[in-house]
Amino acid sequence: MPIRPHSEAMSESQFERVLNNAARLAIVAMGCVVLLVVLQAGQVFLAPVTLAIVVGLMFGPVADRVESFGVPPALSAAIVVLLLLGIIAGGIVVFALPLSEWVARAPLIWEKLQAQLANLKEPLESFSQFQTQLNDIWGGDTAMRVNVEDGGAMASVALLAPAVLAQMLIFLASLYFFVATRDHIRISVLSLCVTRRMRWRTAHVFRDVENKVSRFLLSITFINLCVGCAVTLIMWIIGMPSPILWGALAAVLNYIPYVGQGTMILILLAVGLGTQTNIQQILLPALCYMGVNFVEGQIITPHFIGRTMTLNPFIIFLSITFWLWAWGPVGGLVAVPTLLIATSVLTHTLPSKPVAPKRPVRRTRYMTEREELLANAAQVIREQREEETNDNEQRKQERLEPPDGTAPTGIEAKT
Repeated sequence: MPIRPHSEAMSESQFERVLNNAARLAIVAMGCVVLLVVLQAGQVFLAPVTLAIVVGLMFGPVADRVESFGVPPALSAAIVVLLLLGIIAGGIVVFALPLSEWVARAPLIWEKLQAQLANLKEPLESFSQFQTQLNDIWGGDTAMRVNVEDGGAMASVALLAPAVLAQMLIFLASLYFFVATRDHIRISVLSLCVTRRMRWRTAHVFRDVENKVSRFLLSITFINLCVGCAVTLIMWIIGMPSPILWGALAAVLNYIPYVGQGTMILILLAVGLGTQTNIQQILLPALCYMGVNFVEGQIITPHFIGRTMTLNPFIIFLSITFWLWAWGPVGGLVAVPTLLIATSVLTHTLPSKPVAPKRPVRRTRYMTEREELLANAAQVIREQREEETNDNEQRKQERLEPPDGTAPTGIEAKT
């Protein structure tokens, strides 16, 4: 029976390995597509439930504190829900009066905005003439036609009201039952773990998620309140109308990183265009807010939260973009907490060894922390290459040496 060459066997094994990897990647891709479809289809139910879990993790320490006085979990959960409703009612009271004033002034602001935007009339007319020339060249219509059909704002609100009310009820009910039964949920999940190591990892996941999310949200809430007070004070000093409104809006939008700050800057610019005429006065509110946000992001947040909990900005941006696309404003609120939960689960499910060189690079007086980190990373790569080279040399030497009890080729063993 002919024996296949060793190279052909190796090529077939490599081909099978490639097929296995491709099959696994295809399964992962199909799972991601199914997850996206489920998130989109179940938005009405999944969005309020996820938000309730995040808020429940935030108020978990409050419920624990209440239960330490002998209050049963069902009553402590009701206290948490009532406390949240009180906070929401206070926010509505803070926003209601200033918003009503700005709504009454909306026609005057719109007229000033039109006057400010009148300077763009000539560039728009030039663009319209260029469009006309293109249409004449290509033989198309002389102008672009856009038809807007008004279906009625009140009709849209009437259609959306039942869905919003249902989501609010689902959120409040989910929050109550999650806070009231969070210990039972933890015990039930731990009872499903069949090994001691799995139970240990699962318990650490619960502890890490609760600590990280509650600490992050409570710290961010305190920081946002400070940002709101600072913005209110600065807007009052520079003479901005309704300073309390802008401070409260800055505090709320600061829960959504990057997107919230950008939205606040655009709002202040629009208000400046509608209420001021001088370019310095138009830009001053937005510049003051950017200064407060810079101090908050570079000094206050790293001090209170710690750099160990600071996530990669690119990952945060991707998370916010994904959840805003999936669930809208609710997704923006749960983007960072869900990212913290995912990192905690992955950290304890797939623990990774710390990357440290055997011979670390000593930091000199002129070397920065980043340069030291990069030098140690390069040292780790060099050490790994040296180990791989030594292993390959050892394997090659083992293949060249004859097995035990045999002699080299051409020499007969002595008997």
